[in-house]
Amino acid sequence: MLHDDWLKRVQAGSSHESSSELHSESPSESHSESPSELHGEAKRQIEICNACRYCEGYCAVFPAINRKLLFEVSDTIQLANLCHNCRGCYYACQYTPPHEFAINLPMALARLRHHSWKLCAYPAWLARSFDHMGMVVAAVLVASITALLWFVARFPPPSITSAGGGEGFYAFMSHNAMLAIFIPGFCAPLIAIAISMGRYWRMVGGEGVRGVHILAMVKSVASLRQLRGGGAGCNFEEGDRYSHKRRIYHQLTLYGFLLCFAATSAGTILHYGFDSPAPYPFWSVPKLFGVSGGIILCIGTAGLGWLKCKADPGLSMASLWGGEMAFIVLLFAVSFTGLILYAASVIPVIDAAAWVEVLLPLHLGCVLAFFLLMPYSKMVHGFYRMAALLRDAQG
Repeated sequence: MLHDDWLKRVQAGSSHESSSELHSESPSESHSESPSELHGEAKRQIEICNACRYCEGYCAVFPAINRKLLFEVSDTIQLANLCHNCRGCYYACQYTPPHEFAINLPMALARLRHHSWKLCAYPAWLARSFDHMGMVVAAVLVASITALLWFVARFPPPSITSAGGGEGFYAFMSHNAMLAIFIPGFCAPLIAIAISMGRYWRMVGGEGVRGVHILAMVKSVASLRQLRGGGAGCNFEEGDRYSHKRRIYHQLTLYGFLLCFAATSAGTILHYGFDSPAPYPFWSVPKLFGVSGGIILCIGTAGLGWLKCKADPGLSMASLWGGEMAFIVLLFAVSFTGLILYAASVIPVIDAAAWVEVLLPLHLGCVLAFFLLMPYSKMVHGFYRMAALLRDAQG
């Protein structure tokens, strides 16, 4: 398989490269990204960290390093995905450039982590396209889907038109039309992500999963404790100053997204389980979860975008900035257009019908584009983080 061939190339290349060759250049993005060099540079820095052990209390990466003496390809890839890029180790390290060791572990792991994602992605060419043209791909996809949905709403095919029309948003686009479009758009990305996770799990030597492993992973994800650094927070946006902002904005984004998902799930249960289709009043579960989740998600994504603009570019891959920012902007657009759509439908002083006719396809276009791009955008990092934490819980 593709990822097995890559591992063989890494192992073959690593056996012919000395550590002096690997760190003779600064570990910057201009450095060659051959598989053997990515693994070799990460391995070199990890071995120095393992000898030093100054940062062993910072995050899950360093205890995992300390458990080993030798580091194979599967180990470096696992450590790269276990890293949450808090950057605390970089500012605490006495061996960063201009020291001859030239330690920049956040960059070395980021480069290897990114390569592992693209290797596991299915299909891989879509992931590469989003990397280099993230903003363009997202904008074109949103515009295309919005135009298609507007056309379907205005000229619905008879096969997906609900008999007798509907109320609320269903007056503009039938429930059957939404199902016909969104079920494939939701299931296909999940299948692609499942294939990617299976590849990653085999790559890092994952074992049988038990309940205790899942519990440890869920606790870590729910609290995002890996973003606490050594306890004082991240160094992501403030240089050598500690801050909890990144963890807080990640939590707002995570829980805002989960509330929005819960709102959709509650609406589905009411529709099919209790024969109670939308629209729902404000004090209903779907509306309370959806509105609150949308507001929280807006704040979280706006905060993450702000921090990304302040972050030190020397500790991340500059070529990925556009794709990563495109994901943040798209997720913000999903929540913001949803809130504006709801406001336009309930404020009595505006022409609700005219606004909803425009805003509904735009919001659904953002949602569908987000899900279609999920296996190839920064969104997929959440799945890899969970898989890495699950593998780490296995010891």
